[in-house]
Amino acid sequence: MGRSVWPAVPADALVLVPVGSTEQHGPHLPLNTDSVIAQSVAQSAAERLGSGRPDRPVLLAPTIAYGASGEHAGFAGTVSIGHEALRIVLVETVRSLSLWAGRIVFVNGHGGNVPTLGAAVGQLRSEGHDVSWLGCETPGGDAHAGRAETSLMLYLAPGDVRLSEAAVGDTRPLAVVMPELMARGVRTVSPSGVLGDPTGASAEEGRAALEAMVSAAVRRIAAGGTGSGGRLVGTGDSSAPPCSSAPSIPVPPAPRKKAAHP
Repeated sequence: MGRSVWPAVPADALVLVPVGSTEQHGPHLPLNTDSVIAQSVAQSAAERLGSGRPDRPVLLAPTIAYGASGEHAGFAGTVSIGHEALRIVLVETVRSLSLWAGRIVFVNGHGGNVPTLGAAVGQLRSEGHDVSWLGCETPGGDAHAGRAETSLMLYLAPGDVRLSEAAVGDTRPLAVVMPELMARGVRTVSPSGVLGDPTGASAEEGRAALEAMVSAAVRRIAAGGTGSGGRLVGTGDSSAPPCSSAPSIPVPPAPRKKAAHP
């Protein structure tokens, strides 16, 4: 959509809006990993939904590349705008799109965005907007920058993966590390930033994971059924994890530096 001219933009189109993050993904994956995955899922879903249906235009909006990533604030490169700023961005994006578009679906690639998506979409639906959201889900995937995300990036952007730098992170169940993670952030439980084990990751696994995510997204968008907070669900999967290749990690407050005094 970003390269289109306005007369070529069809009114009442279904618009898919990828939502990612800019945050550390260990020493081997790029900062834009979540955005790359969300955009790839949304792009493929848009192509399939619009294929052979000129009467049903589907557009891919530019990716919202900043999210709520306070849990990763201890790592250089992380840019977190926080929940309130993200909520405003999501709400105003839909209010603007609704002036000409039809249905709007956010495609989320970062677990930390989940609470804000639910709140923003719930508010927008109460205002009468036709908006919903879904996660780029790989059930059973490890928490962060592990085998699942590494495989996806080996398939989607192999030139950006530094596989020789990959390190095994904290592999304990997320429920075990959550108290410390919530109190002090990811760095306190994993100095490398990895939650999981990227060992064994492959582009073939990534291709299969992407296909599963795209197929699920297409099914849910086509069905249109929603659960709590306007999340799209398919038949029998209302309890599926609402995030990307990792479970949702609640976000602790980002540490604030004291202001310098003259």
